[in-house]
Amino acid sequence: MAPEESAGTELLLQSFERRFLAARALRSFPWQSLEAKLRDSSDSELLRAILQKTVKHPLCVKHPPSVKYAWCFLSELIKKHEAVHMEPLDELYEALAEILMAKESTHGHRSYLLPSGGSVTLSESTAIISHGTTGLVTWDAALYLAEWAIENPAAFTHRTVLELGSGAGLTGLAICKMCHPRAYIFSDCHRRVLEQLRGNVLLNGLSLEADVTANSDSPRVTVAQLDWDVATVPQLSAFQPDVVIAADVLYCPEAIVSLVGVLQRLAACCEHQRAPEVYVAFTVRNPETCQLFTTELGRAGIRWEAEPRHDQKLFPYEEHLEMAILKLTP
Repeated sequence: MAPEESAGTELLLQSFERRFLAARALRSFPWQSLEAKLRDSSDSELLRAILQKTVKHPLCVKHPPSVKYAWCFLSELIKKHEAVHMEPLDELYEALAEILMAKESTHGHRSYLLPSGGSVTLSESTAIISHGTTGLVTWDAALYLAEWAIENPAAFTHRTVLELGSGAGLTGLAICKMCHPRAYIFSDCHRRVLEQLRGNVLLNGLSLEADVTANSDSPRVTVAQLDWDVATVPQLSAFQPDVVIAADVLYCPEAIVSLVGVLQRLAACCEHQRAPEVYVAFTVRNPETCQLFTTELGRAGIRWEAEPRHDQKLFPYEEHLEMAILKLTP
């Protein structure tokens, strides 16, 4: 195999691996590139390699995605194989048979590979809106903020970080594993989200603060219930954050007003010391929503500036989406 062809195959395998482990939409996979490679070669080694990088990946075997997702993926892979090759590939059908025997669950796993060679694995609801909240799944701005954090570790190293609206926990877990914070506080207001968050912290080998056997090299990790509308200055003062972050929390006008209110109260905790640095990441779905956010910040006397876009693309998310990170100065 020519060097450039080998490099192309590696990129294809990496793309399938990262998308499958993260259970991304099947339409985002490079199916056309796969079809072209299958037409150019009569051997089935590429499909065997894809199986090893997806359904047979060690992470997937240990923490599988939803049964429906794995079934749909394998069905599509078999369809691509049959369109080009007359001979069936036993491994594909054996893998499908194993999936069909598995029991479906309301939760599946998503895994994200880190530059360190480690990974973050999340247990998530299979429904986008579950139990009345969108916090049980990972949204794209959380991936974007995690990438930015990994590219800018000094913003978090040896510091106390408070995350507002942590959701499934992807951003915080990536920061805990890659940026060496002193302490990390995940927060959310929904009981089910908090339960899932605690589970995901433990799933990733981190200890919650009450665990006396915790590894001293790891950050002190807390999962806190925090309702932005009722959180008081004394309650917020107890966190003593150096850095505050939030991702994909600008989903409606009420949430924006609540977020700006809690940021004002956090600033009020720091009358005699430096206010925390604040970073808010979001997907620009509706320009009016973004405009409302910056307007509310102005009314509250909170200055903001946009962080430069980063080039690092570690995680699979929708490339056509416009995402932004604002640095706020209360």
